[in-house]
Amino acid sequence: MRKVAFVLTPAASKRLIAKGVAALPEVKYAHKHGKIIVAGGTTNAFIVEELMGRPLEKWRYTAGIVTDSLWTLTPVAERITPLVLDKGEECARPWPEVLSEFARGDVFIKGGNALDPDGNVGVLVAAKNGGTIGTAIGHLVSLGAHLILPIGLEKLIPSVVDAANLLGQLELDACSGLPCGLFPVSFGTVITEIDAISILYDLEAVHVHSGGVGGSEGAVGIVAYGEEKATHRLMQDVELLRLEPPIPSHIA
Repeated sequence: MRKVAFVLTPAASKRLIAKGVAALPEVKYAHKHGKIIVAGGTTNAFIVEELMGRPLEKWRYTAGIVTDSLWTLTPVAERITPLVLDKGEECARPWPEVLSEFARGDVFIKGGNALDPDGNVGVLVAAKNGGTIGTAIGHLVSLGAHLILPIGLEKLIPSVVDAANLLGQLELDACSGLPCGLFPVSFGTVITEIDAISILYDLEAVHVHSGGVGGSEGAVGIVAYGEEKATHRLMQDVELLRLEPPIPSHIA
């Protein structure tokens, strides 16, 4: 057994997670035989790049965004429409219409803003109908469809349930930016950096620290261990992940 340690910036984590999601058996199956909806989000923008092999202005692949210490909205005119794939081909139909036709093996991908140790994901929502997740979750749960939740370990909080019960647009007396609620999701498959390392390299991994300065704010430290060749391959890929540039703010 060989053991390796490394640090991933948020952008590097997003790229690693995106590669892991694209390599999931259920995603590969749906890409070839079924339907995939990739909802808005910065991590999901990386997933679109992995699935389609083309670059995106990632901040535009959002509706709401946390930037410049604010909860805010991406300007409507700047938004990129969520990707919908039908047997690998892009589909121009609205994603809720395609979701209504989901069959066995189809996949919906939605990121989040919070993750807790129990695997619950929290999604900030400014829309009073619960936004994308509020629109989709009932249908996904009723069908038992594949919901993939890619989310970085930088977003760990003690309890999504406690946070969701405390937040709420009507509960806040003041707020930096747009008042939001937190939609708790306990259904679906969460994919973090740890899961991506397992999917891509068949290695065990542990999150050992968070944070840094000088561009490493939000970074996570990880120790991975297992078969020697796999750890060498991982460390080679980490050198490439380290080159991933941060996502710029659309407000700047």
